[in-house]
Amino acid sequence: MSREQQQPVRHDFEYAVLRAVPRVERGECINVGVLLYCRTAGFVGVRTHLDEARLLALDPRADVEGVRRALRGVEGVCLGGEHAGPAAADSPGQRFRWLTAPRSTVVQPGPVHTGLTADPQADLERLAELLVR
Repeated sequence: MSREQQQPVRHDFEYAVLRAVPRVERGECINVGVLLYCRTAGFVGVRTHLDEARLLALDPRADVEGVRRALRGVEGVCLGGEHAGPAAADSPGQRFRWLTAPRSTVVQPGPVHTGLTADPQADLERLAELLVR
């Protein structure tokens, strides 16, 4: 058996952590999601999890429903198609770049990091468990 047959094909991927920032002026945040993009697999995905108690510990007046709406919007853009609104015709890479562009809102992307994967979906789940939950 050759070395190529033993090793699964691995693809470059990029990911960013999504952070809820209840008071932008203070800059305090909690991790609420992970975005992952793998160009060669044509994959863009997100996993979100909002720990309401942690968010309210940062700011008892935090707009929990506003954070949930923002996360649903990110999920829709990742799904593409009719769920993506104006981004519906964009490629997975364009949607990922739009979602990871710096912004000063209640849900913000962190820096983009890279890795290698044989299974983008499995790595998305792994990163969500490691970084968000």
